Amino acid sequence: MHDPSAAAHAPPPHDPDAGSPVWRRVLFTAVLGNVVEWYDHALYGILAVFMSRIFFPEGDPYAALIATYVGLIASYAIRPVGGVVMGRLSDLRGHRFTLVLTIALMTVGTVLIGVLPGYAAIGIAAPILLMLCRLVQGVGASGEYTVAANFILEHGPRRRRQYLAGWSVGSTSLGPLLASIVALALIVGLPEDAFTHWGWRIPFLLAAPLGLVTLYIRRSVPELPRIQQALEQAAEEAPPPRPFTEAVRGHWRQMCQVILLGAGQRVGTFCIQTYFVVALINSDFGADRALLASILTYLIGPPAAIWGGLLADRHGGRTVLLVGYAAFVLFTVPTFTALGGGSVVVATAAVVGFTFINNFVGAPLTHAYVLTFPPEVRGTAAALNFNVGTTLIGSTAPLMATWLHMRTGTDVSFGWYMTGACLVSLLVAAFAFPRPAADA
Repeated sequence: MHDPSAAAHAPPPHDPDAGSPVWRRVLFTAVLGNVVEWYDHALYGILAVFMSRIFFPEGDPYAALIATYVGLIASYAIRPVGGVVMGRLSDLRGHRFTLVLTIALMTVGTVLIGVLPGYAAIGIAAPILLMLCRLVQGVGASGEYTVAANFILEHGPRRRRQYLAGWSVGSTSLGPLLASIVALALIVGLPEDAFTHWGWRIPFLLAAPLGLVTLYIRRSVPELPRIQQALEQAAEEAPPPRPFTEAVRGHWRQMCQVILLGAGQRVGTFCIQTYFVVALINSDFGADRALLASILTYLIGPPAAIWGGLLADRHGGRTVLLVGYAAFVLFTVPTFTALGGGSVVVATAAVVGFTFINNFVGAPLTHAYVLTFPPEVRGTAAALNFNVGTTLIGSTAPLMATWLHMRTGTDVSFGWYMTGACLVSLLVAAFAFPRPAADA
């Protein structure tokens, strides 16, 4: 029997406090997309040594490896440009359209790497095509994180937005974890010659079913009615909207604040992804122990990010950022000291603790990356500030770390560099914390 009182107390379909009826499906598909993005990214770095032997001429293995890593750099260099394009599409065509496009580009770029002929078969065309695949991946990835986070926050309950942002941050650890497990299983399970010649292609091909499942789910998730209505109104405007121009001219100050707010965490993220394993190996702890430490960082990442989001919803994102960056300022130099201290247990514990802090502040940062800006320019502004900060501050961190180590002979010098970046972010959180847009 129908209970009229129950209907009277049911939340409206798109009540911001209750969220969209499909917000859990939106969260699931966003998490899957982040897994695909970071699986692709980690896989290229993990298998770079094997790929350099396939796609570049024999004779100088170090030159081939460096050339392979250029593809990694290129995928980040293209991200600010790709982020502007994807963010603009998000503002003009909607989140769902853009997220279908990003997952398609990332999946196609990854799978094509798995089927590309090598240098022995097609000569110089092999490294050129490899670079093009990386650029396709980079363009797709440039809009994935911020547009997906925007989609989650638009659909999710307003009171749980930073918790949902924590899931978005945490899911970025699942892709590298999956890539590490798949690569390790194949390296152990296949003869060395088999893996070197063709086995390394299997992890790239496995991106196809993962991407297709994500693509199928994303196509079934609707835009919010108010977002769809805003898109239709914008399409009828004359002159047409220019979200990039409006974002840069009207919100450059907020974008600078958000970039500096995330500076310390951007440096920390690249340390976890690219520097710590090398530093542990260079400290003679062994590749197996370094890989174990890396896997532990991927395992600690998701719970740290989700807990940070829960606390941010309860106490405010600014409070979580102040606590997290204060911990970073105190903990970073001891972490880098531990890398050269001779104890693998202490070094691993320090790296895992460092990763916990880095993910703990991720949810309120993601919230700031997206909701600082009004809906009409949100996709463009979020993608632009995130990718510019990632490229200029984050992707240069391993290079800076290597240069400082060459100049000083110790990792501690880079620890002081990162401490300075965290201090800048701490000051922004304390005195210039960006407020969410009025209609966020």
